[in-house]
Amino acid sequence: MIGLIPFFPLLGFLINGLGGKRISERMSGIIASVVVGLSFIVAITLFGEFLKIGTPLEQTLFTWIAVGKFTVSFSYVLDSLSLVMVLVITGVGLLIHIFSIGYMKGDPGIQRYFSYLNLFTFMMLTLVMSDNFLAMFLGWEGVGLCSYLLIGFWFEDPVKAAAGKKAFIVNRIGDFGFLLAMFLIFSRFGSLKFMDVLIPQQIAQIPIEIVTAITLLLFLGATGKSAQIPLHIWLPDAMAGPTPVSALIHAATMVTAGVYLIARCGILFAASEITMSVIAVIGILTAFFAATIALTETDIKKVLAYSTISQLGFMFAAVGVGAFAAGIFHLMTHAFFKGLLFLAAGSVIHGMSGEQNMLKMGGLKQKMPTTYWTMLAGVAAISGLPLLSGFFSKDEILWNVYSSQFGGNILFGIGLFTAAMTAFYMFRLFFMTFHGDRRWSKEVSPHESPKIMTIPLIMLAVLSVVGGFIGIPESWGGHNFFHQFLQKSTQDATGYITHQYSSGLLLSENILMILSIVAAIGGLLLAYRFYVQRPDIPGKISKSLSIAYKLVSGKYFIDELYGLLFVRPLRNGSELFLKKFDISVIDGIANGSGKVMLVLGNKLRRIQTGVMQNYAAVIFLGVISIIFYLYLK
Repeated sequence: MIGLIPFFPLLGFLINGLGGKRISERMSGIIASVVVGLSFIVAITLFGEFLKIGTPLEQTLFTWIAVGKFTVSFSYVLDSLSLVMVLVITGVGLLIHIFSIGYMKGDPGIQRYFSYLNLFTFMMLTLVMSDNFLAMFLGWEGVGLCSYLLIGFWFEDPVKAAAGKKAFIVNRIGDFGFLLAMFLIFSRFGSLKFMDVLIPQQIAQIPIEIVTAITLLLFLGATGKSAQIPLHIWLPDAMAGPTPVSALIHAATMVTAGVYLIARCGILFAASEITMSVIAVIGILTAFFAATIALTETDIKKVLAYSTISQLGFMFAAVGVGAFAAGIFHLMTHAFFKGLLFLAAGSVIHGMSGEQNMLKMGGLKQKMPTTYWTMLAGVAAISGLPLLSGFFSKDEILWNVYSSQFGGNILFGIGLFTAAMTAFYMFRLFFMTFHGDRRWSKEVSPHESPKIMTIPLIMLAVLSVVGGFIGIPESWGGHNFFHQFLQKSTQDATGYITHQYSSGLLLSENILMILSIVAAIGGLLLAYRFYVQRPDIPGKISKSLSIAYKLVSGKYFIDELYGLLFVRPLRNGSELFLKKFDISVIDGIANGSGKVMLVLGNKLRRIQTGVMQNYAAVIFLGVISIIFYLYLK
């Protein structure tokens, strides 16, 4: 049954892709949703089977490559880690598919849309279920392709088409690192299968320099896929695609792939302190960096995009200090509340006739009550308010960052301040959208979305509220069921990390949790003060801090810097290559060979005159030549 999980979305892709316009708009959405629902049902069934037997479930479909001693099978495996990912992908993905039926209604390319959405799901399932690096890389590249197809779905618009290309190209940089890492892994371990590579005793025999090189290259791949600095630039532009696509990419599929890769290879990463330190530092800095940009963003989807980059930074900080289960826990809760937030934003955009600028919203609470309350649940969860899902998962990350030998007071302090900023910019989004004066134009008539869109919102809101209770910290006298479930997949990796508490004042987990609560509530109250009670304050602050405001609102001009350092030189160099070398040399050789053959043809065709005397003369000369040759011989 394992192979059925990815098979059903693949079947949906083929039906919608080959059927095209012959399939009605509504039927296309139903087919796409049903196949993902079937995958979810099979996943739940196998989840129960896994709990019974307690060992990974495996299925080999066929031998993919067999060259000499190098053999790779196309095999799927379900252990506790991949089961968590599969349930998130199919469960949250199903709700996004259902939401899409209402959101994409009337779009002329809806069959193509659902076909791509199913293919995206198939590729992500292949990524997390594969038992070897090469099959994982197939899914890794597949989600990159699907992101290009879906981000640039409305390719008639040059801006949207360019956003799809940008996502594809930036991810190729990270994928190159993944490829090099696979070459090194095979050269040193003689296999690409996880169970053959991820053995502590075997890893210990590999020179630490090689292990560090392999893990840093894998992390480069994770940096591209999960949009960490400096390869984060594609993710905000990915908002050019339909909003449910943003939800699927950010919540259930592509951007979580990097975190999953590190958690899957935790034993390998844990062997290199250099790599672990790099991951932890990059993660915290990315979280802080993206949060500062979200403070000034006015596009509702781009606020959520930078929020995703920031939350992924928290996940990388967790796996960077060896807290692999904590990173996956936040990945799961983030799928709930970020999926909810993107779909709620889609509901707002749908009700506002396509408007995304928060400066042109306000006062939508009465017009969109269901969207209002469900989005409030998502905003509160991501802000880390007590007892909601984000509260448990985010605080566990901060505690592990503080207590680990790779973390410490500085990284914890940056993470805590970033958590406060998260609460501020998320409630800023909420208050600017639903509260205050009505700023929309007279042509816009805000309205609540249909039930096919609001029911997924309600279900995700429930998960965002209660989803963290499976990970109640032991310091509360509870039992962390999530950690217990993941133990068999991550115990070797987590056991490989020795936590050494910071030398200074040792704070308990509960005290750190109180600090986190204070930060979250402080961010909420500050946002309420700025955007409900005194909406004139933000404008005054932006004027008094004009240089800093321009820097942050300009996204630190990273895109412009890359354009200056890489894009423009490559474009100019390509044009020079085209004009000088390609046209002069390459085309010269191709066209020159044609001209040579043309000249030779003109000369040789004179032999074919049709005059019998000329042919007889040629034959006579040939005979004389042969006789002369034989005489000399």
